[in-house]
Amino acid sequence: MNFEFSEDQEMLREQARRFLADRSSTKVVRRILESDAPFDADLWKGIVEMGWTGTAIPEEFGGLGLGHLELCVIAEELGRALAPVPFASSVYLATEALLLAGTNEQKQAWLPKLAAGEAIGTVAVAEGPTQPTARNIAATFENGKLSGTKVPVPDGDIADFAIVLARAGAEGERGLVLALVDLKGPGVARKAVKTIDPTRSQAEITFTDAPAEAVGAVGEGWANLTQVQDRAAVLIAFEQVGGAQVALEMAKDYALQRYAFGRAIASFQAIKHKLADVYVAIELARSNAYYGAWALSAGSPELPVAAAGARVAATEAFHQASKESIQTHGGMGYTWEGDCHLYYRRSKHLGLKLGSARTWKEHLISRLEARNAA
Repeated sequence: MNFEFSEDQEMLREQARRFLADRSSTKVVRRILESDAPFDADLWKGIVEMGWTGTAIPEEFGGLGLGHLELCVIAEELGRALAPVPFASSVYLATEALLLAGTNEQKQAWLPKLAAGEAIGTVAVAEGPTQPTARNIAATFENGKLSGTKVPVPDGDIADFAIVLARAGAEGERGLVLALVDLKGPGVARKAVKTIDPTRSQAEITFTDAPAEAVGAVGEGWANLTQVQDRAAVLIAFEQVGGAQVALEMAKDYALQRYAFGRAIASFQAIKHKLADVYVAIELARSNAYYGAWALSAGSPELPVAAAGARVAATEAFHQASKESIQTHGGMGYTWEGDCHLYYRRSKHLGLKLGSARTWKEHLISRLEARNAA
């Protein structure tokens, strides 16, 4: 079993890193933070022109028809660059939901637009601070009409459509369905929600008898959502690994340049041991992410376990790396002028995007127990 990326995939990585080095930087991230813009439109346009939004979309629907391994490569580079674009919501979530459960008509209608950057999609699940479960979803979908409130919805303030988890009658998992709704249509009211990382916007969306159509059958909504989130967990893990790696590099470079008591602080055991722990955490996360990438690309039944493992390891690694980078930079690490807080913001955002680390640890335990029992 070979977990290494191919030569062509490594070439894609180099191309992506060069492109993002030219078009995305912490200056771009700061510009979004200091303005009311929810994302960088110029960077998004460039990403669309590179074809990244259609990476895993089949050619028959206007995509590149490459695959999830290539998407993992791109995700890691986007994570390194802290790219302030709605890539995760539109590509990892909405696109994957349509590929998984959409009808041929729904795919024909939306996938070409997603690939061409003519539409931005998202998936709406949460209904407040409580972790969503198969029993507490209150949004309803009846007779082609969607009602309820979803918050926070990733990039919900800028998305053109959303795939919403709603209840279509029965209680529990049996009554759940995914419903596709045009966010520019009637019965939709939305407002931006302030978060720790405004470069990846969030929104509150209220649906009042909004016209919608089912994506998949009633009763399959929770199962379909779980599969979509498993796929997204692997891709976001690569973003987290990319961000964590840069945070570690920043801390290392500063420790080598900053002198105290006549020598570089990198020579002090307190710094060396701390950064060594971060390195170990990142390599553990990377290995789990690679395992997840293999399971995703191969359509392996190992994906649920691999995705949960990747999610847990990458979330912890990015948080640890961004936190310790601030500590290593000392007083400078806490300032607005420093870049450390940008990575810390993103680590907190990605750590909650698909549910908390605690939730994914519970997923990992339950899935391992189920696998062992089988």
